[in-house]
Amino acid sequence: MARRSTILFTTLTIATAALFILDIVVGSVNLPLGKVIAALFGGQSDPLTRSIVLDIRLVKAIMALLSGVALSLSGLQMQTLFRNPLAGPYTLGVSAGASFGVALFLLGAPLLAINTHAIISSLGTAGAAWIGAAAILMLIIALSKRIKDIMVILILGMMLSSAISAVIEILQYLSDEAALKSFVVWSMGSLADVTMSHLSLIAPVIILGVILAVSTTKSLNVLLLGEQYAQTSGINIARVRRIVFISTTLLAGTITAFCGPIGFVGLAAPHIARMLFASADHRILIPASAIIGAIMMLCGDIISKALMLPINTITALMGIPVVIYIVTRNRNLMQ
Repeated sequence: MARRSTILFTTLTIATAALFILDIVVGSVNLPLGKVIAALFGGQSDPLTRSIVLDIRLVKAIMALLSGVALSLSGLQMQTLFRNPLAGPYTLGVSAGASFGVALFLLGAPLLAINTHAIISSLGTAGAAWIGAAAILMLIIALSKRIKDIMVILILGMMLSSAISAVIEILQYLSDEAALKSFVVWSMGSLADVTMSHLSLIAPVIILGVILAVSTTKSLNVLLLGEQYAQTSGINIARVRRIVFISTTLLAGTITAFCGPIGFVGLAAPHIARMLFASADHRILIPASAIIGAIMMLCGDIISKALMLPINTITALMGIPVVIYIVTRNRNLMQ
């Protein structure tokens, strides 16, 4: 078993590295592999090539890597915490909160004629999305202190998402064409708007989210046996929930803020990891899900650039068949 896991991890790591390089090579401007490698490692290359490779393609490839890791770990934590194979990184309404923040910024502010205010204009789409996601997190944490049943929290998260979606639809109905188009484009997801300065903010937040996820490894393994067993084993359920909620919001909330909602990576990657490694041990599933999520996002970015399509549509087309296949073939996904 250990030898099989080692071979799988080695293969997946090599595949990730190869896809990372391919993602940098592929683009609207045809650049030979030699020039790309020279630009990456400080060899002789013209300024335009260096700018394309380092300022645009490398940033997008790194963002695809971080997005895959963040979304897959968020989905894994949600599936284990709620013991629901269809739970994902946006189960708690993180995506809905981020969308609400962006809707207020792009659609609501112009309606109220306050979009020219200095504070509002300096907020930016990413800032508005992050505030919206964080607001939902604080609300969920407040509710979790009063509600002990995790399934009730799940239902409340779904209800919050539905209510927010209704408000967003009202804003869309009332908005002008330009504002509506901006919001729709954001909702399709894109890695193109991320810059190197953004990465300097995104990377530490994602690393913190990953550290929190790793810190819950033992607790998540025990939670697979049920909350009652976890309590008798000395696990502080309320504390684990808070850590998972914070980790999920840091991971999924940050990616959604800067790239828009990207679906099905966080839902499909943990299932693929369980199937490939034939294990429910989070000591294996956490790194496996992270690598598989990174591979899915890198593939999605490569295909989206080749076909000139939004990345959200590509990840959905990649993830939905995987989820359908795994759910129909495996009745006992969480064991």
